[in-house]
Amino acid sequence: MFDAKKVKDDVVLWIREWFEKNGSNCNAVIGISGGKDSSVAAALCVEALGKDRVIGILMPNGEQKDISMAKMLVEHLGITSYEINIQASVQGILSELTKQGIMATDQTNTNLPARIRMSTLYAVSQSMNGRVANTCNLSEDWVGYSTRYGDAAGDFSPLSHLTVSEVKAIGYELSLPLELIEKIPIDGLTDKTDEDNLGFTYAVLDRYIRTGEIEDESVKAKIDIMHKRNQFKLELMPCFVLK
Repeated sequence: MFDAKKVKDDVVLWIREWFEKNGSNCNAVIGISGGKDSSVAAALCVEALGKDRVIGILMPNGEQKDISMAKMLVEHLGITSYEINIQASVQGILSELTKQGIMATDQTNTNLPARIRMSTLYAVSQSMNGRVANTCNLSEDWVGYSTRYGDAAGDFSPLSHLTVSEVKAIGYELSLPLELIEKIPIDGLTDKTDEDNLGFTYAVLDRYIRTGEIEDESVKAKIDIMHKRNQFKLELMPCFVLK
């Protein structure tokens, strides 16, 4: 049985201890999307450090339909926030690729904004005495649903060993608005949900991760393949070792 209160308290203590060792006077800088992960991570940082040491960064790529959710979170937590639109940066790079005769792939168009957002977070962090929070959870990491050097990067990661179901449970423990905890994540390019793109629900994935139990063998095979294929995202960069 998952004890959301105990785990919440443990994560808060871990964040506090991490900052004592890695920047006792530093701020937590976190990208705010308005989804459950950034909401829970930000709320944990507020409880651990105080709202005056948490900085939320909203990073729409042009017009963001659900940016009101991100604004709801920063208002709910009472943290300092900045809105930095990344559209010009993304389009600038894509334009330069085109000038060089390089045709951006769908994968490039998908991952570039995430990497620009991470660059933005580090620009803010280094300008405001910060440490960047990673907001990935175990479920997404398990099947590689993150961008390497994009949202998969960061200085500390409070949620990476927690499944989607567990992150939600902690969100309720933190008394976050229901709309933020239960917000259905979409891919940002279409109106498809993350679960549409994955081909299975997070509930099924979470159960499989924690218990090894799954009813549909074809879904099990798909999850196993995705997990194996994306394992490199969680490992250190391969390096030549001088002998």
